[in-house]
Amino acid sequence: MTISNEWIPIVQVRDASIATKWLGKAIEVRGWVRTRRDSKGGFSFLEINDGSSFGNLQVVAPNALANYESDVLNLSVGSSVIIKGVLKESPGEGQSFEMEATAIQVTGHADPQTYPLQKKRHTFEKLREWAHLRPRTNTFGAVTRVRNRLSYSTHQFFQDEGFFYIHTPIITASDCEGAGQMFRVTTLPLDKLPIKEGKVDSSQDFFGKPAFLTVSGQLEGEVYACAMGKIYTFGPTFRAENSNTTRHLAEFWMIEPEAAFYELPDNMALAERYLKRMIRDCLQDCAEDMEFFDKMIQPGVVETLQLVLDKPFEHMSYTKAVEVLLASGQKFEYPVHWGADLQSEHERYLTETYIKGPVILYDYPAAIKSFYMRINDDQKTVRAMDVLVPGVGEIIGGSQREERLDVLLERMAANGLKEEDYWWYLDLRRFGSVPHAGFGLGLERMVQYVTGMVNIRDVIPFPRTPGNAEF
Repeated sequence: MTISNEWIPIVQVRDASIATKWLGKAIEVRGWVRTRRDSKGGFSFLEINDGSSFGNLQVVAPNALANYESDVLNLSVGSSVIIKGVLKESPGEGQSFEMEATAIQVTGHADPQTYPLQKKRHTFEKLREWAHLRPRTNTFGAVTRVRNRLSYSTHQFFQDEGFFYIHTPIITASDCEGAGQMFRVTTLPLDKLPIKEGKVDSSQDFFGKPAFLTVSGQLEGEVYACAMGKIYTFGPTFRAENSNTTRHLAEFWMIEPEAAFYELPDNMALAERYLKRMIRDCLQDCAEDMEFFDKMIQPGVVETLQLVLDKPFEHMSYTKAVEVLLASGQKFEYPVHWGADLQSEHERYLTETYIKGPVILYDYPAAIKSFYMRINDDQKTVRAMDVLVPGVGEIIGGSQREERLDVLLERMAANGLKEEDYWWYLDLRRFGSVPHAGFGLGLERMVQYVTGMVNIRDVIPFPRTPGNAEF
């Protein structure tokens, strides 16, 4: 058999609205064996999956095949095959169509003695040790398809909204969040660092100054928003935070739109439309995967997503939220008081018990927010927003940016930031400054939310966490 580039994805063969055009006709599929059952009637049943859909295609392999004894009867879980045959209606339960093989080519065997993904169920923790093989499992195949749809929806949404996609640098000299938790990028020999006046001489480094992996593309995104009007970034970001929780990664993907002439209400409306677009697309286009998550991973996840889709987002000030929490009578692990950063337990109470739906909190205390957020007239709060959804709490964080040069300089000084490090950022306020706003959404957090997966390590192909940079 000669390998060509013409074959049909299994997702199409399993879709009755598409597959009927191939009924009774010769087709070709390619994929990996999930199961093999041999019948006394002189044929074998193969379940084949190529990653394009949750379900498998059943292939009937008759013993009349020339390589039936030598190849088909030796197929094991994980083996890869190219199969030609005829698509027929299936008399069995569980599938509308099946394929009767006329030729089977084995392109790669998988030794059943050493191939780790056998029929028994493995824990997600164990599967992280086999991150190169776990996409072949039901769960991680479904996670990957949902992650793909969310990514595609992101580009579709912002393109439809008139935003330009730009690529901000991965290497930067600016700390957007002011937290200092950044990975250093250097070519200096670590066993013999050049020292000048008691400090590392960064002038001898590759970039001639300290450089780091970016924690956000926002500041550079503002540059293009203040020239192109509306832009979005979608790329990897890095946080050197020594945290081993189920919600933290050292490397993750961020979506960060930024729009000139947007104020906080515009930002809130954009975030609501964006979230609803992603959820709608996943429920429509990943229905089989979502049914699996709802049944096997987090019962009720589809109903929760439908609630967010159907219900308008409430708007509530931070101050009002604190009042609600204090009056709730609930005993929280973290005390509530004005000026405190709200924790997940507080956010979930607001969405799940008080509002019973999604809510956008706004006007947070300036002391707990970043230097670039626009200060309100009360001089105590900034035009920040957090989008909270039932089940997780915060899913999006954003703000209107400070466009007034004098106020921004005061905020930077208060945060101990040097003007010379941000001279280009300040120029945006010197030359044609405009109101502008934006937000950030972590793709992995969104995948977690949509799928119900508990650990963020299980929604990214190759997780990077403290002590782990495998694969």
